[in-house]
Amino acid sequence: MSEQSDSSINKFVDVYSKLSKHNLADLRAIYHQDIIFEDPAHRVVGWQNLDDYFNRLFKSVKECQFEIHETCFQQDTAYVQWTMTFSHPRLSGGKAREVKGCSCLKYRDGLVIYHRDYFDLGEMLYEGIPLVGGLIRRLKENL
Repeated sequence: MSEQSDSSINKFVDVYSKLSKHNLADLRAIYHQDIIFEDPAHRVVGWQNLDDYFNRLFKSVKECQFEIHETCFQQDTAYVQWTMTFSHPRLSGGKAREVKGCSCLKYRDGLVIYHRDYFDLGEMLYEGIPLVGGLIRRLKENL
């Protein structure tokens, strides 16, 4: 791994490990102006739109923390394995929920130009909804 890639992924891990509603401005240091961010529910293009997205997200949750487990960097691409712990007042009665996921990051000029999160949207949202959550968990158990 080159010194540049090591520095870039370390900066990403550092920012996300400490991320909270009080330091969202720190995200600017890791994302390219022309960032494309995707997850199972969203596609966001451009830094200003991503900044708006994170501000809306963190206003709606009581807490949201990331624990980074593993990283891999080759050429201009990194993969990051993580667990997100969050609580939302309308899911699971506001209790903390955990979602495991992985991010694919593409870099340009030492900044993330493309960020794609992979996680189970059902685990994140639907299993936290009364009635629907129980049904989904039973379906999973019977597969």
